[in-house]
Amino acid sequence: TNNSLYTMTGPISFSHLYSKECNLRKRTILESSLKYASDPSIAFLGGGLPRPEYFPWNELSASSPLPPFANGITSHCTSSKGKDPKDSIATIIYKNQFSTGNAAADIELSRALQYGESAGFTELVEFIREHTKILHHVPHGDWNVILTAGNTQSIDSTIRTFCDRGDYVILEEYSYPTTMENLRSMGINFLTVPMDHKGIIPEKLREVLLNHKGKMPKFLYTVPTGQNPTGCVISDERKQQIYRIAQEFDFLIVEDDPYYFLQLDEYAANAETSELSREEFISSLTKSFLDFDCDGRVIRLESTSKILAPGARLGWIVAQNSILDAYIKLHEVTMFAASGFSQTLMNGLFSRWGQDGYLDWLKGVRKEYTKKRNGATDLIYKHFPMDVTKFEPPSAGMFIMLKFDASKHPEFDSKFNSKPVEVEMHLYQEGIKNGCLMIPGSYFIVPGCNVESNEIFFRGAYAAPDHATLESGLIRFSDVIKNEFKCN
Repeated sequence: TNNSLYTMTGPISFSHLYSKECNLRKRTILESSLKYASDPSIAFLGGGLPRPEYFPWNELSASSPLPPFANGITSHCTSSKGKDPKDSIATIIYKNQFSTGNAAADIELSRALQYGESAGFTELVEFIREHTKILHHVPHGDWNVILTAGNTQSIDSTIRTFCDRGDYVILEEYSYPTTMENLRSMGINFLTVPMDHKGIIPEKLREVLLNHKGKMPKFLYTVPTGQNPTGCVISDERKQQIYRIAQEFDFLIVEDDPYYFLQLDEYAANAETSELSREEFISSLTKSFLDFDCDGRVIRLESTSKILAPGARLGWIVAQNSILDAYIKLHEVTMFAASGFSQTLMNGLFSRWGQDGYLDWLKGVRKEYTKKRNGATDLIYKHFPMDVTKFEPPSAGMFIMLKFDASKHPEFDSKFNSKPVEVEMHLYQEGIKNGCLMIPGSYFIVPGCNVESNEIFFRGAYAAPDHATLESGLIRFSDVIKNEFKCN
């Protein structure tokens, strides 16, 4: 690869990659009038806004743990009950900005519950932008953040902004089924790139592109950290190589990274989870594709779903400004804006925690999931027959992946016609009969991708179940494996 490609200065225009729909879309004509809404010299009669006095919520309150979370992120809050305000922090949002209880940085309810900016309220956007600057170092300065209703909505907007029916998108050979279905239903074709335990193999990606005879793909869609379902993490070195390939073949990189902060400590039996300073925590994280983005070709999707709460339906996109403008034009006529309830509650929490407090929370999330991963790993090593089970403790994400050689099943040739997927589906059904559901790996194979191997795998979620449920489930599935593979 020509190393000079990487040194180009950006951002550059990617308007040639926009979809026909995106190129036809303009800002709504009403937008030209709304700029006068905040001018005190004008009696603004141009907006269809309801009166805030008629909103039936006068205040919104929540109680949250207080940084630095000395007792862990799962400690109970008591300040809302007036017992011990030292362990928690209260967020109370009032309707009007002039209410004496409102903190200076709050988005008061009269504003939060009104029609808002499609990019998101400035207070929250600025916090997230500062958070992004702390963690990532974008080589160009022309980037920003806009809010979304979570990464599923961000992915949908990305497809509509860049893809027409018949276009191509690059996917990892195992990918997120919701994204695959969205692409498939819109008539998008898949180019699949082989992976190993470290994620996308750059040399294979370049080989796939050189051998491709159709249109060049619009973008690479990747979950680079704690990849779903494999749990692998793309190294910084590979990210740099992939970025250079994106420059060479002129496609965008869509980095869907909800598990970024679930980069776990290395597994060791009976090991204590590490206590990192904020600086050590930041330096322990892999780089984002943003850190190599001298051209402005990276679109980073982030979410509060895995680190705060999925029901908040709040995420954000980081990209160069001209690309964000294209998203905003779409959002103005679709979602309009992220939920005002979610924005004001999240902003109230962040403004009270501050950047350091939020980092302390993320450290705590990592610590808790490391303990959960360790517990799941101990159970697997204890109960599964390791002579037929292949397992690596995940270094990131929420999932464990158990691999088996289907050809070692005693009835592989006879009952299952030497077809690994038939063994897989049989084990899946037997697991359910025995009281444990693990997701078959074939559910994640990109349509049209031929994975020529006798190896099958199952994805299990270690994150959500309590320890007793996790232990019970893994024992039940291990009993199926022992029985089917005739293990002693």
